[in-house]
Amino acid sequence: MTTDRAASPGGAPTPAPTGTPTFTGAPAPTGKPAPSGKPTLTSKPAPTDPPAPPTPAPPTTPTDFTTALQTAARIAVLSPSSHNCQPWAVAWARSPASRAAAARLVGDAEPGGDLVPCARTPEDGSGDGTYRYLVLGLDRSRSLRSLPAHAVEMLLSCGLHWQLLLRALDAQGWTVDALRFAEGPADAEPVRGAELPGAAWPRSWAALCVARLRAVPAGTEHAEELRTLSAAARARRTNRAPYRPHPVQPALLDGLLTPSGAAAARGADVTVRHLTSGADRAAFADFVARHGGRDFRHRAAWRETHAYLRSNEIEAAARGDGFAIDRLFGPLRWPHRQVMRAALAPATMRILSHVGYHRLLASRLAHLVRPTPVVVAMSFARTEPTLADAVKGGARLADYWLCATGAGLVLHPVSVVLQHDDLRTALQSRLGIAGRAFFMSRLGWPATEFPVSPRRPADASLRTI
Repeated sequence: MTTDRAASPGGAPTPAPTGTPTFTGAPAPTGKPAPSGKPTLTSKPAPTDPPAPPTPAPPTTPTDFTTALQTAARIAVLSPSSHNCQPWAVAWARSPASRAAAARLVGDAEPGGDLVPCARTPEDGSGDGTYRYLVLGLDRSRSLRSLPAHAVEMLLSCGLHWQLLLRALDAQGWTVDALRFAEGPADAEPVRGAELPGAAWPRSWAALCVARLRAVPAGTEHAEELRTLSAAARARRTNRAPYRPHPVQPALLDGLLTPSGAAAARGADVTVRHLTSGADRAAFADFVARHGGRDFRHRAAWRETHAYLRSNEIEAAARGDGFAIDRLFGPLRWPHRQVMRAALAPATMRILSHVGYHRLLASRLAHLVRPTPVVVAMSFARTEPTLADAVKGGARLADYWLCATGAGLVLHPVSVVLQHDDLRTALQSRLGIAGRAFFMSRLGWPATEFPVSPRRPADASLRTI
């Protein structure tokens, strides 16, 4: 396990990290100039002292953790995931055995590698009761598995969810005090060891990260942060429609490059590049046109993708995951929808690929990519990232996406060019992307509003153990 700490030696809290992403909003109102007129003959008013600065509201106690977790879960469930499969899982360690196990995992590591147990709480028999423990898991029963690259995509999806959850808890007075990640590479099965004891831990869950949270006084700025975070999460969309042909200002793009350093994104070794030159964007569009149809020809990959393709919005809402066929091709009339549904069936696709149908679909995607004002490229510094790198990368992506949403921008991931190692390597060489690319996306101003994707209930992936 690898450990990240958010507390200074001795347990004192560290200052809030700089560079935390902010969201745009209405500018503060400016005062109107005083009306002009002739001076009166009355005596001068007595001079007055300058107005006293407003008294800050006194800090309040943090929200009850049960309520805070429920609120945070309703925000975190809105995070994006590959195929909208929602593979995340979260366990709250409440029993004495679970709390003791989680405390050992996030304890201070001695030079010899042994763990010093964390402070105990009343639920364990003594202590001040300020710590709470959460475990992030990967639900294998909801994971994509047809391609090796899907292992990284699932960890990114879990990291996106984890970041929103932890930031929403922080905004309610429960800050991350320490994190402990499972060992192992990002493209392999997580090393066991962070699972909580007892039969309540689902066998399909793989533990990825343990978080220790500490109660801190909550002020008015916490409530505002929670409102802002919730609004951004609800406004965020994966917008596959055409974008407005307007450039994105360089200053705005520079602001999106600032890492937050908050919660699970702390220490994320991620490089973000914005491809804005005509040559780079054209090269990316050409690459998509040439190679973007491979998934349609890959039998296992397309069969898995098709399993998340719903015939309409009603079915998608009832299932709570996946996406309606209209999300791929725009609004369709009933006859056209039925034709497309038949054409995209795995058996039909296998036949149509022999006559180049996959190339037609790739050209349609490239047609969307070509006029996009910005292409976003995110990469790990390491060519062989660890599990911790991937989860932190998802957290970094969550902060980026929320900031972009707050600025009025939308994204559309083009992950097909990264799901096959030979294509990813060729693309990185063509565009000069170092490390290992894990996210390529269109970025721009929306021309049309895109509907929100369906979601499972917020508590569907939450367990108390």
